[in-house]
Amino acid sequence: MKVIHDSCKLHEKIHQYKLQEIFPTFSSKPFALYHYAAGEILLHEGEEMTMLLYLVEGKIKTTSSVGTGKSLLLRFSQPLSIIGDLELVRHVPVQSQITSVTECLCIALPFDYINQYEKDNPLFLQHLIKHLSYKLQTCTTAARVNLLASVENRFASYLLSITTPDNEFGVELQTQNIGEIADLLGTTRRHLDRVIHKLSEQGIIERGNKFFRILSHESLEDLSQGIRYE
Repeated sequence: MKVIHDSCKLHEKIHQYKLQEIFPTFSSKPFALYHYAAGEILLHEGEEMTMLLYLVEGKIKTTSSVGTGKSLLLRFSQPLSIIGDLELVRHVPVQSQITSVTECLCIALPFDYINQYEKDNPLFLQHLIKHLSYKLQTCTTAARVNLLASVENRFASYLLSITTPDNEFGVELQTQNIGEIADLLGTTRRHLDRVIHKLSEQGIIERGNKFFRILSHESLEDLSQGIRYE
């Protein structure tokens, strides 16, 4: 994590996502801008949180630990997502691990300030409820997918959650990440390898020595049954 001392960039992001409408006197608020490198852990499960984070650039993934010590994928998030809303409202430690998938920028606002000055701000509270209800919806979807969907369905949903036909992110994935992906999807590497082999034979993805590439988003759409980890 690195603090970005650039007031112009901070104000640009505040206006881009209309945060000034939630905090009418935003210029007097103790906002800070933080940069996270790709693959950096923003929050560890179980640690104390002191700031509300607004994701204003980049992509993050949220995972939850399971009894085996592995992590299960809950969702991917893009701007404008809030990190720490549950912890703020419930006064609990961090509930899930948050990891940056790409380089990320977050605007931070201290909990102490919010509790003292914003807890009766109706615009802020409405915004918070909106994001909390969305997280409940996505967690419910993730639970249903992880419990009921086949590995093939889950893998297709995973791929479509990290890429779209008109961008490059996720078009190629390194094979050394297969074990991690298998853990996130609640399966074994061997089983996931069989799924990848099957999709390769069907011409949906292409597998090389150190990568595989998505060839048909349309076929993945059919396999995913419209479900996303987001």
